[in-house]
Amino acid sequence: MGYRGSLPKWAEQAIDNPTLEWPGAKTLKPIDNLNINFLPVTTRFHLSHYKPDFMLRLLQGPASAADSLAYFDPDIINLCRWGFYEKWMSCGVAMVHEIVSNDMPSTHPSRMEWQTIINRVNRTPKRDIHSYINAGFCGVSRQNIEFLNLWSEIVHFAINEYNMDPEVFIAYDRTSAFYCIDQDAFNIAAMCCDSPISEMGPEAMDFVGAGWTMSHATGWPKPWKKKFIQSALAGNPPSRPDKRYWENTDYPISLYHNMKKQQANINMLIGAAIGRFYRRT
Repeated sequence: MGYRGSLPKWAEQAIDNPTLEWPGAKTLKPIDNLNINFLPVTTRFHLSHYKPDFMLRLLQGPASAADSLAYFDPDIINLCRWGFYEKWMSCGVAMVHEIVSNDMPSTHPSRMEWQTIINRVNRTPKRDIHSYINAGFCGVSRQNIEFLNLWSEIVHFAINEYNMDPEVFIAYDRTSAFYCIDQDAFNIAAMCCDSPISEMGPEAMDFVGAGWTMSHATGWPKPWKKKFIQSALAGNPPSRPDKRYWENTDYPISLYHNMKKQQANINMLIGAAIGRFYRRT
């Protein structure tokens, strides 16, 4: 787990682990057969834009013995068994469609501009992709590490050639070729990588009903900061990712005191009740 700043309170028992060969690395063992490695990240990049470089560094260092590697944004809850991810990554670079711009055909203006970028990095489009991809998750087998190198190359291309600010998450409006540097670079890499890709729809991040793979709490406020009653009165009742988050705060790590968890659950119940009668459409 890469992090910047101080470790959260629930990780205070983590101990130094020099065997990881990563300066400042610590390990927490909450239960048998589970080690959580905390790896300090030093970069001026917003951490979103550092994803491919971080994954490459892991595969060259602490994860050098791993056959595959999956990245999850910190606001994602995993819903399915790990074996499914291993199978998914064996099919190609694992990725998930966004709910926003889910319908993004090959003739979309953004894709047309991305094709010029692909030419500028001396690549050619390998496939037509018809949906925008969310870069909050990426699963890569070692044999498809080429995708990570390409993703990183395009992130740095955006910074050097388009003068994008690597310290800012979203700097421009949607008309920019790199509205969100890491995510647009991810989509460009998916269009032209030599590696095979394997896509799932927006249900894989719980963006629509019947999700069973992940639950992704995109946007703000996050479930751990949301005021559920006030939010419901504004027309936004508790979402599926909100509920998934609070369902998973007990095990294998207890993140909060019982009183705080009980209060959050009560507030979600009240918010859900309000949502039955009033919500934004």
